[in-house]
Amino acid sequence: MLGAVLSISFAVILYFGSDIYESAPPIPERVVVEGSGELVHTREDILRGQDVWRSIGGQELGSIWGHGAYTAPDWTADWLHREARWILDDWARAEHGAPFDEIAAERRAALVERLSGELRENTYDPDSGVVTISPIRARALAAVASHYVDLFTDAPELDGLRESYAMPRGTVSTEARARDMTAFFFWATWACVTERPGSELSYTHNWPPEQLVGNTPSGELVVVSVASMVLLLGGIGAVSWFFAARRREEDPEPLAEDPLAKLTVTPSMRATQKYFWVVGALIVAQMATGIIAAHYGVEGGGFYGIPLDRWLPYSLARTWHTQLGIFWIASSWLATGLLLAPAIAGHEPKYQRLGVNFLFVCLLIIVAGSMIGQALAIHQQLTGEAVFWLGHQGFEYVDLGRAWQVFLFVGLLLWLALMVRALLPALRSSRGADRQLLVLFVLSAAAIGLFYGAGLMYGRESNLAVAEYWRWWVVHLWVEGFFEVFATVVIAFLFTRMGLVRVRVATAGVLVAAILYLVGGVIGMFHHLYFTGTRTVVMALGGTFSALELMPLVLIGHEAHQNLTRARSPGWVRAYRWPLLFFVAVAFWNLVGAGLFGFLINPPIALYYMQGLNTTSVHGHTALFGVYGMLGIGLSLFSLRILYMRARWDTSALRLSFWAINIGLALMVLLSLLPVGLMQTWASVEHGMWYARSAEFMQNADARRVPMAAGDRRHGLRGRLARRGLVRRRAALRLVA
Repeated sequence: MLGAVLSISFAVILYFGSDIYESAPPIPERVVVEGSGELVHTREDILRGQDVWRSIGGQELGSIWGHGAYTAPDWTADWLHREARWILDDWARAEHGAPFDEIAAERRAALVERLSGELRENTYDPDSGVVTISPIRARALAAVASHYVDLFTDAPELDGLRESYAMPRGTVSTEARARDMTAFFFWATWACVTERPGSELSYTHNWPPEQLVGNTPSGELVVVSVASMVLLLGGIGAVSWFFAARRREEDPEPLAEDPLAKLTVTPSMRATQKYFWVVGALIVAQMATGIIAAHYGVEGGGFYGIPLDRWLPYSLARTWHTQLGIFWIASSWLATGLLLAPAIAGHEPKYQRLGVNFLFVCLLIIVAGSMIGQALAIHQQLTGEAVFWLGHQGFEYVDLGRAWQVFLFVGLLLWLALMVRALLPALRSSRGADRQLLVLFVLSAAAIGLFYGAGLMYGRESNLAVAEYWRWWVVHLWVEGFFEVFATVVIAFLFTRMGLVRVRVATAGVLVAAILYLVGGVIGMFHHLYFTGTRTVVMALGGTFSALELMPLVLIGHEAHQNLTRARSPGWVRAYRWPLLFFVAVAFWNLVGAGLFGFLINPPIALYYMQGLNTTSVHGHTALFGVYGMLGIGLSLFSLRILYMRARWDTSALRLSFWAINIGLALMVLLSLLPVGLMQTWASVEHGMWYARSAEFMQNADARRVPMAAGDRRHGLRGRLARRGLVRRRAALRLVA
């Protein structure tokens, strides 16, 4: 059954992956002005601009197509609105003698209708690879590009706006490089408004919301969203019926003595100890960079008066924050696997300790080297190919340069080899359910080792839609999918070896959980690609199957209750109380973070307005840290308990940290990210994505600091809230982390 689920699911995403290659927004060979033939941009300009975008941190400074950081704007939504307003004002002044906001409503409506026709028409010629734009649009592009060049270099009149965006002066080193980057921004925005051939929808399915250019949700978005909710209810009902009809066995009574106390700690198992020290150091480093990145949302130019952005700008702090999170979570899981493999097999192969130590050195080199490369890129010390290979790829969670990424993939293969060679004797000698559980353990380890390789499938000049497709293989399938399965198997192994769960029950439970996670999770990956240059069928598949990802949450309450009961067990089991309580926290955040907050943004109609807002950050923090981070801490504590079985632990610090971490995460979400995200959603629905992400909305900035039309300020959500006394000047929305 598991094999069938995997075969069918991967056949689907590979088939439609090939469709993404064919249907991605084309990168034109040239962009020319209608009539005069004046050259505006070339393909080389756009690709060079993408390199410059990578060098400033890419998705770690603002976002493109809604993917990335939240302090600066979504550059595609911002560009689209600025371009639209410039054209409308130019027409209004030329034809009616006044700015767009000051002419009669019916005249404004006529100009808006005319603008939609101007911008939405697809003038791309597939034979010549040329995009033709009108003279007025060419002038608008020049005006918007000039603003961005000033913003990303050092124009003093934009210092206030840069502070709101947490951008230091000279974010891009030269005007020429900044102008190249505007070519990439233009192309990404062109895809947001230009209708796909044979369709009335843009390449990004009419994202971002922008009424001035006719970017409104399609009927398909609504229908698929309703279908996803129906499927979710049906899936939950089916799982509930299945488990109600299934005869379950109670956990056995705990053994008189801890069976893990009899384990012989081998040299390679002992060698994993330093991994957990590094995990602890990386957690502290990630927390520090998170504090700095969050503070930039309040004081964009420094840290409590210290001009920290000269050395550690926001984009670098956020890059390290996201990357360190992946590093320490993955390291804790990999170290746990290296510790368990000889323990399970009761055998340590020759040179296993050497392999564990060599892998540790590789880990240190990858972490340090990738972080240095990212710093050099963001400080504009790397250009061209060096940015991609040694510096910053520009993609959130896959930030490290390609050379470091290849190094990490080789390290994962080495880890897999160390795991398999240690487990081979156990595979040969085990029988029945124990063998099945061991095979699942090996397969889940192989998936972790191999599936990271999907991040190597796109290149430096790949179309952004194609790169996003493969990036989400890593972020969704590698992290959210196979990490989940690996974690389920590891926990089952621990509990069976402790005598807390029968092997047959654990094996059946792991199989069912893996099927439930993957039946929706693999094809559900497409819910990240609704608006990244894909066709409607990808949105339909992602919207429906991603709803099924919530089916396993039916089991969460039972799992949490069982682990809580085990944590309260008397005798030797109490020595594992805090690792078990971290597993309880995993179940809680799985329900709340991955489940409730995940489904909050998963339906297409919801994500249409929420993509790139702090509602996404709510899901990201509670799912990544709440689920995988808590699990990484729990596994680390379990492993250290095995290594130091005879030591007496003072658990007062564990008690404090457990409650501080969980309560802190809840407060961050409930008092900061979620309220701001919901207010942004309101702004996005009423006015568009550009406004929900603007400095005017996020920082409550003075009108003089944000070059925005007066009508936008007057009728904005912030203005109405202020008139009702619901927000105060400058302080209202600075809670955002």
